Amino acid sequence: MELSDVAVIGAGAMGAGIAQVAATAGHRVSLVDSVDGAAAAAVDRLGSSLERLVTQGRLTPDEADAAQARLTAARSVDELPACGLVIEAVPEDLSLKRKVFADLGATQPATTMLATNTSSIDIAAIAEAVIHPERVIGLHFFNPPPAMALVEVVHGANTSGRVLDAAVELMRTWGKTPVRCASTPGFIVNRVARPFYGEAQRMVEGGVADAATIDWILREKGGFPMGPLELTDFIGQDVNLAVGTSVWEQTGHDERYAPTEFQRRLVAAGRLGRKSGEGVYTYAADGARVGGDPDLDLAERLVGGPVATDPLARTLAMLVNEAVDLVDRGDASEEDVDLAMVLGVRYPRGPIEWGREIGFDVVAGQITELDRAFPGGRYRPSPALTNGSLR
Repeated sequence: MELSDVAVIGAGAMGAGIAQVAATAGHRVSLVDSVDGAAAAAVDRLGSSLERLVTQGRLTPDEADAAQARLTAARSVDELPACGLVIEAVPEDLSLKRKVFADLGATQPATTMLATNTSSIDIAAIAEAVIHPERVIGLHFFNPPPAMALVEVVHGANTSGRVLDAAVELMRTWGKTPVRCASTPGFIVNRVARPFYGEAQRMVEGGVADAATIDWILREKGGFPMGPLELTDFIGQDVNLAVGTSVWEQTGHDERYAPTEFQRRLVAAGRLGRKSGEGVYTYAADGARVGGDPDLDLAERLVGGPVATDPLARTLAMLVNEAVDLVDRGDASEEDVDLAMVLGVRYPRGPIEWGREIGFDVVAGQITELDRAFPGGRYRPSPALTNGSLR
């Protein structure tokens, strides 16, 4: 598939970052945005970004100049040349994305691969308005695209195998690490990660421990780079809630993904995390956290105790259960699930590997115990944990 020309629709942080990746990989790249002047301004900013890569020794001056020369701004989809690939990176609004794809389907050749950078919307739903929907695929980059290696390559119900294979190979040539996933709500990373946030919030709400103690346990005992509560403050409570709500709604309000009242109250009160100065924690003007010291004696008592009050065991059991369920449904392979969670959210190991280390039979027992303690469906064990299909 000839892909000399690439276009990116949307000149925000994600779109501009993807354009930089494509230009650095050797493609002529057209950047489009509906706001007058936004694409041209993004191209100018990318010049500074490329210069920083030269300063860091990651590009030579000639490589940076060549990449900059390959970047151009276009005022509309109608101005684009015939492209091998167009990537949409507009806001997460299905009607907006459908309009963009309808325009692309009408103006680009039938051979053009059309990709969306959506983090959660069903690929088939986006492709409904497109002539030849088999060419529509998801390329979910992580922020910032030039620095993050992972790309979820998401195939919809109509995506052809040829397009899927071509997209995977293209991401490799761009220096990325692609993982394949069916168009399931949240894909791999945003689906499997839901319990990491939700269990911590439920334990604080249930009085198991304070936020700082739970975060300390997940960091110091679990090896996670950040605790779940401080991480949601970093991401933005509103952003994290929106992703979780999207997964919950797309799964038919499955109790496993139900947002917590704890997080809803934070968002309703405007306590959005670092960006607002207050979330789970309070922050100084420079972003430094104020107070919030862990209770280390309590932490030591909780770890190794009953799973319902052990933040580490409870979180890991739910992560493993979610990952196993994804694999059991055929949405992604074991290897791709583990790779996605390590690269996408920096888990110290993949949840499938963790399940083998703990023992899938042990995890099955822990989930069953949680299901008895908290009935209602959130803690139902994956069939793959109970039927012995994973070893």
